[in-house]
Amino acid sequence: MENFTFTFPATNQINRFAHVGVVGSGDLEVLIEPSSELQTEVIIRTGIIGFGATWESLIQRFFAQHDIAAKVKINDFGATPGVVKLRLEQALEVAADE
Repeated sequence: MENFTFTFPATNQINRFAHVGVVGSGDLEVLIEPSSELQTEVIIRTGIIGFGATWESLIQRFFAQHDIAAKVKINDFGATPGVVKLRLEQALEVAADE
């Protein structure tokens, strides 16, 4: 099991908690909750070893495009980068849905 934590400055607040996906073969879950701090903290737990640089690149790119102040937890079980991006986008959509 590997764990990664990334922190980015942020300016846009979200108001809702979001939970999408499931931890299972080739999938992952994303949990997003509002943060009172002007930053995004991303915590990743993955059972796949050796892909730290891939995670860092994907997460940096995503949150450079989506400026939200939030606490994000990703629990991975072998998802591809495309699935990770899809789940993050789904979670943002849920968090923004009024």
